[in-house]
Amino acid sequence: MTLKECYAALEGDYESVLSRLMTERLVQKFALKFLDDASFNNLVKNMSESNWDDAFRDAHTLKGVCQNLSFTKLFSSSSLMTEALRDGNTEEAAKILSQVKADYDQTVSAIKELTAL
Repeated sequence: MTLKECYAALEGDYESVLSRLMTERLVQKFALKFLDDASFNNLVKNMSESNWDDAFRDAHTLKGVCQNLSFTKLFSSSSLMTEALRDGNTEEAAKILSQVKADYDQTVSAIKELTAL
């Protein structure tokens, strides 16, 4: 799988991230580093423990990373999660979490497929 195909599989914006980071090498480097980012796992943990302030920070961090890497689909759902938590709407955030999980799994799966070369 090429890097461009990886971005198509995770429903990201390859051209946008390439225009920011300038080289495929840098895009791939930071996409691979995403696999080590703890914000998603922390979000799930803090949501399950009703630690809303920490969950908000985790969702906000995940949203920012996804925005920087142009992981468009995961950015969208994590942005919705961030805003629900910002507004204190924990019931809505809990509903959105399943979409964030699905989008995260799709993103990680595509990146792992990229590394399987």
